[in-house]
Amino acid sequence: MVQLTERPVSRITNLQEKFVYEICAMYDAEQRFWEAQQMMLQCCQNGQLKSLIETHIRETEQQIQNLEQVFNTLGQQPKRITCDAAAGLVSDGQKFMLLAAENQKILTLGLAGSQAKVEQLEIACYRGLIQVAEQIGKQDAVKLLQQNLQQEEQTAKKLEQHMPELLKECK
Repeated sequence: MVQLTERPVSRITNLQEKFVYEICAMYDAEQRFWEAQQMMLQCCQNGQLKSLIETHIRETEQQIQNLEQVFNTLGQQPKRITCDAAAGLVSDGQKFMLLAAENQKILTLGLAGSQAKVEQLEIACYRGLIQVAEQIGKQDAVKLLQQNLQQEEQTAKKLEQHMPELLKECK
């Protein structure tokens, strides 16, 4: 259900307002994903995946700080606006964790798959944010967002490389 009370402005009528709105949504998404990764870490027994999640938790903390700096460059306080896509991915991941709890290998594969979906969403969002930030001349924000994008791309690549091994283990 759409809740228009969450909007940072009364209407989005220009690129600056679009950018602010999407930064608020990304800030919410990163917070949700950080919380979800904490839960994933508790459930994960695969050493390589656990290490990747631990690393990405620290990166996510830095990404949240980078987004807070973006708000600062805009002269605004950090604000979360519900990112329904992020909420949906977290919910789907939690549901899968409950359904696969009795089979550790399937659970591990599902955790990796859930994390991969998150990374793809984040990559798409950061690419879009960078394009808008460049267009509106926010170079400080571009640099911070590029750092986040680079980390997300690296995590996605590591997950992609790890997936065939996890699939083999499930046979």
